[in-house]
Amino acid sequence: MDRLRFTPATAWIALVAAALASWALTERFGAVRFATTAVVLIAALKVRLVVAHFMELRAGDLPWRRVFDIWVVAVAAIILGGYWLT
Repeated sequence: MDRLRFTPATAWIALVAAALASWALTERFGAVRFATTAVVLIAALKVRLVVAHFMELRAGDLPWRRVFDIWVVAVAAIILGGYWLT
């Protein structure tokens, strides 16, 4: 099975789809806390897509990509942890 390759065009389509999914969750979903959690996770995915594909981190060294991935997960976890604990 070939690995999914994101070109800038497919990354852009994924970003548009993620933005539409975030909008749909906030407008139509009744469980506000779960919708907010989903929107934050979608935002983390969008950050990763933008940095990897439009700032060309995907062409960088593996340690830098891993540091960035850990940073995205940590920031999302801190935001969600603060949201769910208040």
